[in-house]
Amino acid sequence: MKEPTKKRPASGTDVWPEEIRLAKTKSLLDVRFDNGKSFSLSAELLRVESPSAEVQGHGPGQKTTPIGKRDILISSIEPVGNYAIRIGFSDGHDTGIFSWNTLYDYGLRQDELMTDYLSRLKNDGTTRS
Repeated sequence: MKEPTKKRPASGTDVWPEEIRLAKTKSLLDVRFDNGKSFSLSAELLRVESPSAEVQGHGPGQKTTPIGKRDILISSIEPVGNYAIRIGFSDGHDTGIFSWNTLYDYGLRQDELMTDYLSRLKNDGTTRS
């Protein structure tokens, strides 16, 4: 039987996840998109780049650098409408809403994002642990 076509939201989402799977270790989120791209995103990266105001701030230059997140785990994943998921983390943080485009962008840029994070930690004189 042919699966029904998923209706995309009118919000202009460019990519659509076909599968979102949390690894048994809860340290990786595997996301496969309808354009054939797949990414394994670490819980650490998702936590330190959370799109929440707590991490990103409310405007330019307000981004914070969370410390001690090397061993963070994903504790929950909840759908938000048909455009995003809310990820809860083992440190209690759960206010980041990750749109499909955000997850896709983080997948494409995960090396760059992690390098930037490590650089910010070094500049602040702190570490991942």
